[in-house]
Amino acid sequence: MRSRLPFGDELRAGLGAPAGSSRLDSSPGTRVWRVRLPEAPVVLKQIVDGPGAQGRFDREVAALRLAARSGTPVVPALLATDPGARVLVLEHLEHRRPPDEGIVGYAAALARLHAVGRPEDAGALPRWRGPDGDDVASFLGLAAALEVPVAAGVPGELDGLVQRLGQAPGHALLHGDPCPGNDLHTADGVRFIDFEQASLGSGLVELAYLRIGFPTCWCVTAAPGPLLDRAEAAYRTAWRTATGAELHDDLADACAGWLVRGDALVQRAQRDGTDHLARIPDEDWTWGTVTARERLVHRLAVVAGLTADRPDLKGIGGLCTDLRRRMLERWPTLGPVPARSAMRP
Repeated sequence: MRSRLPFGDELRAGLGAPAGSSRLDSSPGTRVWRVRLPEAPVVLKQIVDGPGAQGRFDREVAALRLAARSGTPVVPALLATDPGARVLVLEHLEHRRPPDEGIVGYAAALARLHAVGRPEDAGALPRWRGPDGDDVASFLGLAAALEVPVAAGVPGELDGLVQRLGQAPGHALLHGDPCPGNDLHTADGVRFIDFEQASLGSGLVELAYLRIGFPTCWCVTAAPGPLLDRAEAAYRTAWRTATGAELHDDLADACAGWLVRGDALVQRAQRDGTDHLARIPDEDWTWGTVTARERLVHRLAVVAGLTADRPDLKGIGGLCTDLRRRMLERWPTLGPVPARSAMRP
């Protein structure tokens, strides 16, 4: 059904009357149009009715206003809003296909986005929330279901991991879903869109996306080691340039945190409290470019590698190795995740 363009009188008074519009693809909770205005085309985004709609609108507006402080633009300009209709009017940007090494520019832009957050921004957005005790119980339940022994110290290590992530310092502006498709590769650099899940916290939890494989995203990738190293170095350099501070980037905790979160195996609409790790022994499902089991096998390998030199995570690393081996023995046709991001479907 064709929906009416929500371009009200106040928007018309401030921006001019639309000369035409075309509907763009969007997530189920939004409607998006490209709108022709007298001065230039714009993008109009509406958060539609549904659970948490007002909160998602408020987060996006707050995040875009904070991000506008970046010396190098990292988001489209927010031109106007209509809060009553939950409408945002944004600068229109031409997206180009990312180059083969696009992850490097992406990482630098992500650092600049994170760097705009300041201590005084506390309260402007919610704090990032990591895994909790239920996630730990689900992860240990998966090991039991697959008959993989759990060393005596592992539950304590997992509890310590949850505590550290919950108390992680930082006031970075976190995108919340920095996935392929939410980054626009323009002639002037990478810009991020869709900040409905934005929060404040440690930038490491999103820098970890590069290594753990974009855990909340439809498109899981495993960049070759040298390219991944370049991307993480680009993040550190951009962070240092923007903040004047060095980044202490041990990613083991952040990656292990994404591993134990079962809701990072399904798309946002299905993150409803279901224990998705408990589904793994009996079913597999495809989301985007890989299956849930393939996502999990990749994450287990990453965390096993990162925890090798962490005495406080040694038991978790051993469990990851054993779980991965058991999964590949049980389902030998599981394949690797792609090395390069696909175009968004």
